Amino acid sequence: MSTTPAAPGSTALDPAIAARLKRTPDGLLPAVAQQYDTGEVLMLGWMDDEALHRTLTTGRCTYWSRSRAEYWVKGDTSGHFQHVKQVALDCDGDTLLVKVDQVGAACHTGDRTCFDADVLPLAE
Repeated sequence: MSTTPAAPGSTALDPAIAARLKRTPDGLLPAVAQQYDTGEVLMLGWMDDEALHRTLTTGRCTYWSRSRAEYWVKGDTSGHFQHVKQVALDCDGDTLLVKVDQVGAACHTGDRTCFDADVLPLAE
C-alpha cells in the first residue's frame, strides 16, 4: 500500500462493498466509533471509500478530515489509538458502525467520549 494519501473518491475498496455504500454528495459516510466490549459510543468521524479500505485492511481507524481535507489515523498524533474489532454497515448502507478497542481518550478534548460533556435537557 502506498504511503501517499489517495484523493477522496479514489479507492482500492472491494467493489462489492463500494456498491453497497450510499454516500453524501461529497462522497463520505458517517462512521460511529463504539467501544467493542462495553457498547460505549465514543465518537463520530467521516470515511470515504479509501478511508474505509484503510480501516478494513490495517485494523486501525482511518478517517477523512473535512476541515483539513486529508486522511488521519486515530492515534497517530495523540497516541489514543482505535484498534478495529468489527465494521458493520447499517441497513440503509449510509452509516458505518466501527467497533474498536479504544486506547486513551477518543475525543480531541481529552475526554473518553465526545458525547459526555454536553448532555441536553429533556422536556418533562
